[in-house]
Amino acid sequence: MNSNKGISISVKNLSKSYGNIQAINNLSFEIGKAELFGFIGPDGAGKTTLFRILTTLLLPDSGSASLCGFDIVKDYKKIRQIIGYMPGKFSLYQDLSVEENLKFFATIFGTTIEGNYDLIKDIYIQIEPFKTRPAGKLSGGMKQKLALCCAMIHKPEVLILDEPTTGVDAVSRKEFWEMLRKLKESGITIIVSTPYMDEASLCDRVALIQGGNIMKTDTPENIINQFDTALYEVKTNTMFQLMSDLKEWENTESAYLFGQYMHLTINNKDSNELESYLQSKMHKDIEIKQITPNIEDAFMRLMGK
Repeated sequence: MNSNKGISISVKNLSKSYGNIQAINNLSFEIGKAELFGFIGPDGAGKTTLFRILTTLLLPDSGSASLCGFDIVKDYKKIRQIIGYMPGKFSLYQDLSVEENLKFFATIFGTTIEGNYDLIKDIYIQIEPFKTRPAGKLSGGMKQKLALCCAMIHKPEVLILDEPTTGVDAVSRKEFWEMLRKLKESGITIIVSTPYMDEASLCDRVALIQGGNIMKTDTPENIINQFDTALYEVKTNTMFQLMSDLKEWENTESAYLFGQYMHLTINNKDSNELESYLQSKMHKDIEIKQITPNIEDAFMRLMGK
């Protein structure tokens, strides 16, 4: 079935615009079989448009893409049989029970819950106690698990998840990523998009996407290792003033708020002048510490370039 051995998804020069807005711009990438691949970027970066094209719900303006050797335009019916899709918004039938939703999706794909129960068992047993409850009455985490079961019930070769953990509590997010790891180990190719930078480190590879353009594609570790300057964590008694003063300082290359600290890169590698500058601006309780960058720092640096 897969005409490119080892390649599950191939995208070449894919573009789509809405009027004057370029949603995705000339994207090209390949995703390997059984790879957990993440598209990381803020809202409006182009992630949902890309996923709608890959799931054959939207036609591109130009370029081409194939999933498991099938063309997204010519072979759209075949593609719909081999993918599982979780859109960003909960889209199951709110009035149907958990069990009724699952039976409905199994029937559409000509299978049964029993036939593929092993595939969804680890996820479904967590919501099975609520199988008679209407889907609309479930918590965010439970809705997420049900949606994943419905996307998996026909044993897809490719699973496409559009911001599946948005609006879900931290514990459910962690559980969800553990589920994805297990599914990947069973040989399923998984593409997931997220605005959460911390989830990038859980992928095999990521594409950092902004304004419809892919800025970088690599393993999370390699992206962080390519951060090519010293990074400092800075805190004083007046953080609002600190933000303003750092942005005005002639040696500042980039400065942005990160939790309770400012993350700072400077043009000259020596940070000794920084403390003197902050003292001259009447800052007190000054803390300056060189730190190891994370994936979000790498993303901010790429955006700055």
